[in-house]
Amino acid sequence: MTDYIKFIDQIKRKTGIDLQLYKEAQMKRRLTSLYEKKGYANFEEYFHAINQSQELLEEFFDRMTINVSEFYRNGKRWEVLDQKIFPKLLEKNKKLKIWSAACSTGEEPYSLAMVLSKHIPLSQIDILATDLDEIVLSKAKIGIYPERSLSEVPVEMKEKYFDQQGVFFHVKDEIKRTVTFKKHNLLKDDYGTNFDLIVCRNVMIYFTEDAKDQIYTNFGKALRKDGILFVGSTEQIFSPSKYGLENEDTFFYRKSN
Repeated sequence: MTDYIKFIDQIKRKTGIDLQLYKEAQMKRRLTSLYEKKGYANFEEYFHAINQSQELLEEFFDRMTINVSEFYRNGKRWEVLDQKIFPKLLEKNKKLKIWSAACSTGEEPYSLAMVLSKHIPLSQIDILATDLDEIVLSKAKIGIYPERSLSEVPVEMKEKYFDQQGVFFHVKDEIKRTVTFKKHNLLKDDYGTNFDLIVCRNVMIYFTEDAKDQIYTNFGKALRKDGILFVGSTEQIFSPSKYGLENEDTFFYRKSN
């Protein structure tokens, strides 16, 4: 057994995270770079250190997940979603078609399911969550997060939908079952149609203006009439009518035709 295979086994027992679900060459290279930077000679020494240090454990977690996100990011927007957007959408359709685009490590689609569960049963919730990065999708499917990722989560939601195991919080299976994760390239792949809600937040900053224009055009086409596009707090659309959209609330846009 190589020291990396042994490390995988030890990490799984400690955290519930199965590194075998990640591409080995990429993950091994990433973690080797991290432990060498910290002054350890091999994975055995590194795990011993992780086992003794919460700080090193969290640093390991950040490195392996690559992207760091949060549940209920920008909490006031989630209140608008809960109190205004979902009730309005559900007036017209009790079975909503929802897409969390560029979902990263899963906090966003799981947050959507939790908020929507206040309005309809979990059995009626079906959310598509996509990202280009297979590594973050693997992490999202596992559904294990450090406590800081849950800092915005209301206490009742944390108690209802997470199991705490050691220093990590596991999303309960009943929430995980509401989300389907798939690989998707926003600049190349088909968008589908008739979505009631598309959420794409904090990713557009990585694209050129031409790419943003293409993506917003495709989102506009993918929404049904009166469907909603929910964007990030740094991604206000200044000419929504160009995409067949109009302002519904701050960072929420409604398809107008």
